[in-house]
Amino acid sequence: MDDEDLTIYKVVVNHEEQYSIWPANREIAPGWREEGKQGLKAECLAYIEEVWTDMRPLSLRKKMEEQGH
Repeated sequence: MDDEDLTIYKVVVNHEEQYSIWPANREIAPGWREEGKQGLKAECLAYIEEVWTDMRPLSLRKKMEEQGH
């Protein structure tokens, strides 16, 4: 029995610039939009690891910038 996940995923991002993956054949949940990357789970997770360099939500980053941090 082969347990390899061959599901195609797409990378999605929300208004706080937080990333996730979503099965490509399913409608994206409200509040999320496609990032443009699609592929196997490992490919999508590697992409997210590469581009999501600041885990803080966008609203927190903006607030900290306003306070000079």
